[in-house]
Formats: sequence, C-alpha cells, structure tokens
Amino acid sequence: MKKRKIPMRKCVACQENKPKKELIRIVRTPDGEISIDHSGKKSGRGAYICNSQTCFELAHRKKSLQNQLSTQIDDSIYEELKKQVSETRE
Repeated sequence: MKKRKIPMRKCVACQENKPKKELIRIVRTPDGEISIDHSGKKSGRGAYICNSQTCFELAHRKKSLQNQLSTQIDDSIYEELKKQVSETRE
C-alpha cells in the first residue's frame, strides 16, 4: 500500500514546519474579510499558526499575521483565536 504524503505548513510565529492538521489557519477572503478557517478549505490568502499560547502571543506581538495577510487584523479575530487556543489546551 502506498504511503500518503502529509502536507506541511510553516507557523508564522515560530517558523517551524508542522503537519497542516496541527495548525490553525487564518484566511483573508477575496472580499478582504479576515476569519479563522476551521475547515482549511476556504478560498483566499491563508496564514498558519501553531495551536499554542506562546506562538499566539509571539504572532500578536510581532504582528506576523498582519504582515503575512497584508492587511490590518481586528482585535476580535485575536480574541477568537485566543479563545480557541485556550479551549484546546484544556
């Protein structure tokens, strides 16, 4: 049986390559809307971040999500992301 290739993506905060399923995707749609992509299949420009508090804080402090998506990110997106990270850690 043939082995399936596991897609790897790079975290915008820590710059580590990890399997796509372990990361959270934030997407900027063609309309310019920023949202968290739970399915991983929304169309638009995507950025990936590790599911850890340290990576979240680093990305927020360095504004790496804003740089990657080339747009301003509202604080509500950061709050939703912070909530999601804290839920998965418990």
